[in-house]
Amino acid sequence: MRKIATVKDASVNFGASKLTVYGEAEVKQLEKAGAFENLKVHSGNEPAQSGNKVPLWKNRELQQIVISFILLIAGWMLDFRFEGLSWLAVTAYAAAILTGGHRLIRTGLQSLVRLQFEMKALMTIAVLGAAALGAWGEGAVVVILFAISEVLESYSMDKARHSIRSLMEIAPKEAVIRRGNQEKAVPIDDIQIGDIMIVKPGEKLAMDGIVMKGTTTINQAAITGESIPARKSEEDEVFAGTLNEEGLLEVKVTKLAKDTTLAKIIHLVEEAQSERAPSQAFVDRFAKYYTPAILAAALLLAITPPLLLGLNWGAWVYRGLALLIVGCPCALIISTPVSIVTAIGNAARNGVLIKGGIYLEETGALNVVAFDKTGTLTKGTPEVTDLVAYGDVHERELLMIAATLEKGSGHPLASAILRKAGEHQISLPNTGLDDFSALTGKGVKASIEGTVYYIGNPGLFRELGTDLTAANSTIQALQSEGKTVMILGTEKALQGLIAVADEIREHGKEVVEQLHELGVGRTVMLTGDNEATAQAIGKSLGITDVKAELMPEDKLAAIQQIRVNHSRVVMVGDGVNDAPALAASNVGIAMGGAGTDTALETADIALMADDLDKLPFTVKLSRRTLSIIKQNMTFAFAIKAAAILLIFPGWLTLWMAVIADMGATVIVTLNALRLLRVRD
Repeated sequence: MRKIATVKDASVNFGASKLTVYGEAEVKQLEKAGAFENLKVHSGNEPAQSGNKVPLWKNRELQQIVISFILLIAGWMLDFRFEGLSWLAVTAYAAAILTGGHRLIRTGLQSLVRLQFEMKALMTIAVLGAAALGAWGEGAVVVILFAISEVLESYSMDKARHSIRSLMEIAPKEAVIRRGNQEKAVPIDDIQIGDIMIVKPGEKLAMDGIVMKGTTTINQAAITGESIPARKSEEDEVFAGTLNEEGLLEVKVTKLAKDTTLAKIIHLVEEAQSERAPSQAFVDRFAKYYTPAILAAALLLAITPPLLLGLNWGAWVYRGLALLIVGCPCALIISTPVSIVTAIGNAARNGVLIKGGIYLEETGALNVVAFDKTGTLTKGTPEVTDLVAYGDVHERELLMIAATLEKGSGHPLASAILRKAGEHQISLPNTGLDDFSALTGKGVKASIEGTVYYIGNPGLFRELGTDLTAANSTIQALQSEGKTVMILGTEKALQGLIAVADEIREHGKEVVEQLHELGVGRTVMLTGDNEATAQAIGKSLGITDVKAELMPEDKLAAIQQIRVNHSRVVMVGDGVNDAPALAASNVGIAMGGAGTDTALETADIALMADDLDKLPFTVKLSRRTLSIIKQNMTFAFAIKAAAILLIFPGWLTLWMAVIADMGATVIVTLNALRLLRVRD
C-alpha cells in the first residue's frame, strides 16, 4: 500500500484489524494492493456490519480447501490403483497443492526473494522440497492442513476482535434532532454541539450530552459496566451508547461524534491493542534470531549426515524439511498478542479501559495496591457533622467566618462547609477577602475586616503556636470516630472546631477483602488526613497500612519507597489529584473515567464507573492473562521440543510436523479466548 503514489505511509493495527493510511487512496486501490493476502477493506466511517458476513459455504478459502481435499483423495486413489506414483496421481497432487496453497506459495516466494524468512517462506520451502523428493501426497497434506489452520486462526482472532466491533456497534448511527420547530433523523456526523436530541423510551443515545428536560433511568453498562441503571434528570450528564429505559428525554448535545466518551473508549482500546507488551517484545526479538537459526539448522540437518557419514540424501533432506515446518515460531509469536487483544477487549466491555498490554502485565504481577482516600475509598462528598464554638463566638458566626474563608478554596472540605452554611441560610459578607492564600496540605488564611483568620488542620495551629489545650480532648474524640477536624481561629485565639465526615464507599471493605484473596499482599491508604481519622477509616476497611498527614510530595515519596521494597505497586485515585503519586507507581488507576477527559487521558487504567467494584475484576483479569500467556509460551516451546526429538529417528512425517506447528497455533489461540469468559 505504501507503493501507491498518493499514499505517504500506511500502518496496520493487528489487534484491532485496522489499517491506517496517511495520504489519499480509494478502497479499491487498497484492496488491489493487498490482493495477494485477499484483504477486504471497509471505511472507518462505515465499519463492516455483522449482518454482511459471508455464509460459511460461500467462504472462498473453505471452498478451495474442499476442492484441494477432493483432489488429494483422487491422488491417493490413483496412487493405490496403479500401485505407485503415476503421472495421473502426481497431476492430482500438484493440482491439490496449487488449489489450496497458491496464496501460501506466492507469498512465501515473495518473502524468500526479499530474504524475509517468516512462516510462509519456511512452509513454501517445505512444500516445494517435498515435491522435489517425490513426496507429492505429503506436500498436498501440508498445504491443506496449513490452510485449515489459517481459517481456524482467522476465526479465533476475529472472535477476539469482536470486543471492539461490538463496541463500535453500540451507538446508533443517527439521532432525532429538533431544529426550530422540526424534528428529523440526522446522521451523527452531521449533529452539532448545542443541538437538542430527542430520545424516546427504549432507544439508545447517539451522542453525549446534558439532560435539559425529562427524568428517566439509563442503563450505562456499555460505558461503565454497571448493571444497575442510573437515575437521570435535568442537568445530569448522559453518554452515547447508553439505553434510555423509561422517560422521554430532551438532551443538549455537548460533544461531536468523534469526541464522545464511547468514541474515545474505542480509539483508546484500539491503540492499547496495538501496543506491544513486554512479553510480546521479548518473543518478537527472540523470533528475529530464532527463525534464521531454524533455517540454518534444517540445512545442516539435511546435508551433514549424507556428506560426512554417507547416509541417504532423500531421508535426511526429508528430516530437514520436517524441522523447517515444526520450527516455525507461529504459536510462540501469536501466543501473547491474541491474549492481550482478548483481555483488553473483555475489560472494555466490562467498563474497564486498559491503555496497553504493558499495564495489563504490570497489574497482573502487582503485590501492593495503594489508595488515595478522599473520593476513592470514600465518596468524596464530606458533610459537616459537628460545630464546637469557643469563647464569645456563636455557632452561626463560626460557620459564617469559615464559609467566607472557604469561598476561594476548591477543596472537598470547603464544599462541605459552604453547603452547611447554605442549609442554615447564612448570608456571607459581600466584602472580598484580603491576602487570601492556600497553605498546601494545611488549610487557608485570609484577612476579613482587618483580622487575619486561619482555618485548617490541628498541625497548622500547632505551627502557629496557638494554645489548643481547651480543645485537645474534643479533637481526639472526634478523630477517633473517623471524622476530620478543622480548626478556625487567629494566631492568638482558638474560635471553634468543625468536624467533617466523608462516607466510606458502600463496597469498600469487600473490595479490599477480594484483593487480598487474589494474592495482593499489602493494601496501603495514603491521605493528608490526621492519623486518628485515617486509622479509624483504614481499620473499618481492612487496609493493612495507613500513611496519614501526607503532603502531595509525601505521597510521591511513599510510592517511591514502596517500589524500593516491593516489585510492583498500583496507585488508585481520581485521576486528577495526586498526579505525581499516580505517575510514580507501576500503574496508575483512575476512577470515574466516564465523562472525565483527564482520567481517560492520564491514567494507565480507567475504571469508567465511579466505583471500586471493578478493581478486583481488573486484577483477576490481569492475573489470568499473565497465566495464559505463560501457559501458551510453555506449550509452544514444549510441543516444538517434543516434535524436534522425533525428527532424528525419522518418526516425524511432514504432515505430523504441520499438525504439531499449526495445531499448537490454534490451541494457544483458543486458550487465549478463555479470557472472554472472565467475568466481573
